[in-house]
Amino acid sequence: MKSTTSAVVHDGSSTKQPPNDRKLTFYRRVYTFLGFQKSYNFPLFIIFAGAMLGFTLARLQYLNLSGNFAKNATPGDWYWYRANHYRVGISIHLGCILPAGLLMVWQFIPAIRHKAILFHRINGYLIILLVLVSNVGALMIVRRSFGGELATQGAVGVLVILTTLGLGMAYINIKRLQIDQHRAWMLRTMFYLGTIITTRLIMIIAAQITTLIGSYFVVYTCDEIRFIHNNDLAYMQQAYPACGLPGSTNSSGQAVVHADFKAGTAEAIGASLRLNFGMAIWIAFFMHLVGVEIYLNLTPREAQRLRQVSYERQLEAGYESPGSAGLVVERWGDADEWKPSGEI
Repeated sequence: MKSTTSAVVHDGSSTKQPPNDRKLTFYRRVYTFLGFQKSYNFPLFIIFAGAMLGFTLARLQYLNLSGNFAKNATPGDWYWYRANHYRVGISIHLGCILPAGLLMVWQFIPAIRHKAILFHRINGYLIILLVLVSNVGALMIVRRSFGGELATQGAVGVLVILTTLGLGMAYINIKRLQIDQHRAWMLRTMFYLGTIITTRLIMIIAAQITTLIGSYFVVYTCDEIRFIHNNDLAYMQQAYPACGLPGSTNSSGQAVVHADFKAGTAEAIGASLRLNFGMAIWIAFFMHLVGVEIYLNLTPREAQRLRQVSYERQLEAGYESPGSAGLVVERWGDADEWKPSGEI
């Protein structure tokens, strides 16, 4: 009798889930509800899509150019952005890239792609349009962005070219029902666009380091410094006597500013940010470029699954060479002909 009772008690306790199992079950329910098939994709989505969403939301206030943006822009930049084609450029850039940042997050939720196809398509077209127009705005302001150094201009130019090409490749491939390549190029493009987030982090860290070194200087125009300090003539004569008085021969010249993030003066902080921005954006771009390629190469099964889906849809649509109707490597490079899984 005792043995029977103990057996019943033992059997009853075995049906209870350990706390860790309950957590795993809840985690599985969450990511499957959102449509993710692989458990590792969900935390990656939270990290990268969350960073994009948070960064974008934090900067929506900058759509108020004369208010929030003017107060928070890098010291000296608003001197240029406040008028002429620079103001048009910054308005276009922020007015397009910030909405694009909000919209692109939803493109990477599988449940939306599968159950709200029309929304996914319209949203995708809007993102492409917004990013392309924002690139035009970026090119309009790059000459004065963070001082407009050649390193900055080169990096922004490369980003504009690659994001434009990436969106073009993604668009052509989805029109040809080449879903695997559409996925790859959209991921690449979104990671390229995310470069600016990592750039800000690297720039702030580098500004602290160069401040500790203490031997870096940046050239400002006298007009920029005077604008930053609201034409404080006493300050200008004391700190930058080489600039002279307004209307003198030297008033529109240049002044050397010590790059010091902790100096307390706006131009010194701005000099520290300008000094490091070009370097930061190139390092961030390299990290994002390599990182997305590593991810794509570590997920060959997903690429193969989507290529099989592409084959079936292209075959149904009557394309020649189903499975390879889009811009695939074997059409352009030295690669073996792809065959569907049933024919391998």
